[in-house]
Amino acid sequence: MRMWRTWLGVLVCVGSAQWACAPSNADDPVWEEPSQEEQSETSSAPDASVDVAPALVLNDEGQVRTTPPPSPLPAIGFQPGFHQALRWSYSVSSVTTFRMRVPVARTGDRIQVTFRSGDGALTLQRATVARAGADGSLLSTPVPLNFEGKPGFTAGARTLVTSDPVAFPVTFRDDLAITFEVRGALAASAINAFPGSFARVGTHSQALTALGGDTFERSVGVATVEVEGPTGRAFLAMGDSITEGYVDLRNDSRNAWPALVEAQLGVPVVNAGVSGQGFYDALMMLDDEVLSVKGITDCLVLLGTNDLGDAGAEEQMETRMLLLVQRLEPFCHVWVSTLLPKEKTNYGAYEYVKSQRLSFNAWLRAGGTGAEVIDLESVMRRTGNVHLYLEGLGVDGIHPSTEGHKVMAAEVVRTLRERGQM
Repeated sequence: MRMWRTWLGVLVCVGSAQWACAPSNADDPVWEEPSQEEQSETSSAPDASVDVAPALVLNDEGQVRTTPPPSPLPAIGFQPGFHQALRWSYSVSSVTTFRMRVPVARTGDRIQVTFRSGDGALTLQRATVARAGADGSLLSTPVPLNFEGKPGFTAGARTLVTSDPVAFPVTFRDDLAITFEVRGALAASAINAFPGSFARVGTHSQALTALGGDTFERSVGVATVEVEGPTGRAFLAMGDSITEGYVDLRNDSRNAWPALVEAQLGVPVVNAGVSGQGFYDALMMLDDEVLSVKGITDCLVLLGTNDLGDAGAEEQMETRMLLLVQRLEPFCHVWVSTLLPKEKTNYGAYEYVKSQRLSFNAWLRAGGTGAEVIDLESVMRRTGNVHLYLEGLGVDGIHPSTEGHKVMAAEVVRTLRERGQM
């Protein structure tokens, strides 16, 4: 059972809704949404002040934690077609039915779904999967999911529970409707990025028509969907809100750069981006949110904009990036990206932000990590001022626009085809 807390190092710039805007630090405050009738947002906070995080992630023996290499992939096997880190927690006090519209980037005949509980116990009574239609409707008869032969489960905080494999043929980029009746705490994403998803109080997992209820566009409960089929390349994208796909208050994960890369290359590029995170958070949660995903061959890392701003931050960023690459390399082939332009900051001195970003990018380009480099800054910045986005490619001085995500995806695809044998 995983017991790490979601408050760790996540900062949201309240008021401006700019998620990739502040450094990763154990003393950062926690964002909360107002409670709703029969539903409440919960984020655990520390009972006492916490010291600034160390540069290294240690295990109980005081050594740097190592990553065991994955088992070789069989010719036919399960690999992820969908994934979300789900760093936050969302609670419902009475039984509520969620219907998540989930894009799945694999072709195969069987699937299995992994659910994640939030910051408290979760009871799942029943779950089904079907092909998703418009506005919460279904295009096929729902197929029940079982868990060790039972229709549901009860799990403690921050626990991953995977369903039994079920016969359900899917093709690349199919949209599935995963419907589940739950009570308690569900792990959730921070941003609205899954249009066509709904929540309704009561037990409605068997409903063949549109679910009704309220729109609920955050990813909730469903951590991973694996599909059994011929195995091959499978990518995982790590990052902050830029990778998760934040553009404004309502987003679509299908427009984020990882999904656009996925569509162009025809292989899974699952999204483990977490709005607000920096290197400290990513290292602390690596086992739970990344290394727990089976069947990944390549990792794409765009991380660090939230770490800019403190005096001396570039040295700490380099140290933590090296550690992150070290921990990822036994698990996947690592690709690291330069940081995008940052036209302003909500934390620290902007002069620090500018100089640190340039220094960090230069270090990456010079091969500081030993990993493959994807130079996303080079296609997003202005020639006359590298701290500014090209016209139309940014939305708020920090996040790329929908058009910016397309430009980023095109550069990732170009690099992977040129140097990644795609």
